[in-house]
Amino acid sequence: MSISFPEVDGELRQPSLMRRFAAMIYDAFLVVAIWMCAGFAAVGLNQGEAVSGPIFQTVLFLLTFAFYAYFWVRLGQTLGMQAWKLRVQTVDGHHISLRQALIRFMTAIVSTACLGLGFFWMLFSANKATWHDSFSETQIVLLPK
Repeated sequence: MSISFPEVDGELRQPSLMRRFAAMIYDAFLVVAIWMCAGFAAVGLNQGEAVSGPIFQTVLFLLTFAFYAYFWVRLGQTLGMQAWKLRVQTVDGHHISLRQALIRFMTAIVSTACLGLGFFWMLFSANKATWHDSFSETQIVLLPK
């Protein structure tokens, strides 16, 4: 069952690349704080010794996905997106599914790994979609003030 967002006054526009990057920077600070808390807990559980390795990296990866998935699926906005008046939604204006959040998250990693090409793609796309917008069948909209 897909939940629709409440109607807003005015037409929803596509945000600029700079606004998207600003929200991403804001969210990056939050993700780093989550990583620090996880690292603190892991060091405590490891008798004060440094923690590394594939299990710890996997935990950090899953925590990062959980952060984005929770906010995207439940609210349509991360905290950075709220600050910059952005929302992720399906093309027809509904909340995205967990499956779409996973596709969006994984494709955003690829977009970033290709030196940001997946993000800059929106400058040449007719509907201003990034790779992760296109593959997950979602869109970012700019909410009115």
